[in-house]
Amino acid sequence: MRHIPNILSALRVAMVGLFIYLFVSNRMLAVLIVFVAAFLTDLLDGYLARRNGWITDVGKVLDPLADKLMLLTALVCFYTRNWIPAWLLIIVLAKELLMIVGGVLLYRKNVVVYADWFGKSAAGFFNAGVAVTLLKLYIPQIGFWNLVLFLIAMILAIVALVHYARLQIFSRMKQDDPKD
Repeated sequence: MRHIPNILSALRVAMVGLFIYLFVSNRMLAVLIVFVAAFLTDLLDGYLARRNGWITDVGKVLDPLADKLMLLTALVCFYTRNWIPAWLLIIVLAKELLMIVGGVLLYRKNVVVYADWFGKSAAGFFNAGVAVTLLKLYIPQIGFWNLVLFLIAMILAIVALVHYARLQIFSRMKQDDPKD
C-alpha cells in the first residue's frame, strides 16, 4: 500500500505522453480531461503520502518530476499553437532548469528542499493557467485570464526560488559560523 503515491506519480509521468498524443491529434477536450486527472492524482498522492507516512526518497524525486514534466509539456504544446508568448515559455523553462540543477546539487549534499507556500501557490496558479488555456477553446469569454494566471504563477515561482536560495545561503552561513 505504501507504494500507491509512487504509482500515482509514475502514472502522471505516463499521462505526459498521452497529453502530447491527444494534443497533436487535436482532441482538446481529452487533453483537458488528462490534465485534470493528472492534477487530481497529484493531490491524491500527496495526501496519501503525508497522511499515511508513505513518503519515500523515490517519491520525493518522482512527484515533482511528474509535475514539472506535465507543466513544461503543456507550455511547449501551447507555444507550438501560439497560445502563449515565447517569453512565458523561456522564463518557465529557465526557472525549472535552475530548480532542477539546484535540487540535484542540494540532493547530493543530502539536502531535500520541500515546497513552501510560495512554491505550492505557484504550482496552483500554473495548473489553473493550463486549465484556463484549454477552457478558452470552449469558453472564449475568459479571454486573457490564462496569461494573468501564468503571470501570477511566474511571480510566485520567482519569489519561491529566491526564498529557497535565501534559506540555503542562510543555513550555510549559520553552519559556517564559528560562534555556534
